[in-house]
Amino acid sequence: MQVQAAVLRDPAGPYAIEDVELADPAADEVLVRVVGAGMCHTDVLPRTGLIAPPPVITGHEGAGVVEAVGADVTGVQVGDHVVLSFDSCGVCANCRADQPAYCDTFMARNLFGRNLDGSTPVTGADGAPVSARWFGQSSFATHCLATARNVVVVDKRLPLDQLGPLGCGIQTGAGSILCAMDVQPGTSLVVFGAGAVGLAAVMAGRVAGATTIIAVDLQPHRRDLALELGATHALDGADPGIVAAIQEITGGGAKYAFDTTGIPAVIKNGLLSLKMTGVMGLVGVQQGDLVLDGGSWIGKTLINILEGSAKPQEFIPRMIALWQDGRFPFDRLIETYPMSRINEAEQSSLAGGTVKPVLIPGS
Repeated sequence: MQVQAAVLRDPAGPYAIEDVELADPAADEVLVRVVGAGMCHTDVLPRTGLIAPPPVITGHEGAGVVEAVGADVTGVQVGDHVVLSFDSCGVCANCRADQPAYCDTFMARNLFGRNLDGSTPVTGADGAPVSARWFGQSSFATHCLATARNVVVVDKRLPLDQLGPLGCGIQTGAGSILCAMDVQPGTSLVVFGAGAVGLAAVMAGRVAGATTIIAVDLQPHRRDLALELGATHALDGADPGIVAAIQEITGGGAKYAFDTTGIPAVIKNGLLSLKMTGVMGLVGVQQGDLVLDGGSWIGKTLINILEGSAKPQEFIPRMIALWQDGRFPFDRLIETYPMSRINEAEQSSLAGGTVKPVLIPGS
């Protein structure tokens, strides 16, 4: 079928809205009409040329309506409203242990932009293949294919166009706090980077019952938003005395630290901000080698986290329930853009403006 998609053809160039041909769903796939798709910083990775090189359709925080299902699909039917998340195999040891974010084939299924056999379901107007299995969905399009394992059925009464970010960025931030790090009530948490992932972590810290929540960011408006969403303190990441300030606020060091920046100097500050027995979680793409001296991490735990260590079929409904209870206002991070303004949305996000762009296909 012919669909409209935002195609990245040049790593240094803009997305272009194109008419492309999308294959019918395979036996284990579902066809989804995309209602909204969040933009995540991970969508920038194909611009590096190292993974999923162009031409590629990115987008991995889709939400939409199921229009067709393959013959082998169970648990999902035509007309269902779904949130799309990362793909996993369902049969490896980690998947069987309810740890799909650490699936043996996670990288190949999510970061290569192709099916495991190297094929892709999309061709361009010239008949040439376009990579369209980014995180098992490639949802910067009016329609996309996914599998039954990476769709989560949600209540049809919910605002579907707002739910896509729950599939990755918001899940990563909140899941890291509530699942991977298991932040405990009455403890202290410092979050480095107050973008969508970091602000989700701030909100989740409040849900977890942390009594001291410190947000660190370079942007004043993001620090202000962090305070509105549950942070007890907000510090300027450019302050050379940031470690001492955190230690003073926490009475000798935080119990938990969470880095969303990937910047080695920031990660080291996070470790130095922890007391012994503290735990630090890392997400995102590391921006260089992390070199540690022996004293910076004695008695501390460092965890590199994928997708918040969450199981989407359980954690996405949990986040929705928290939002319905008024305890997890993730919608405050969202600004919608028509898909035709995808390049503007990307630039605003990268410049620290829009916290979480959501693109509306067909507009």
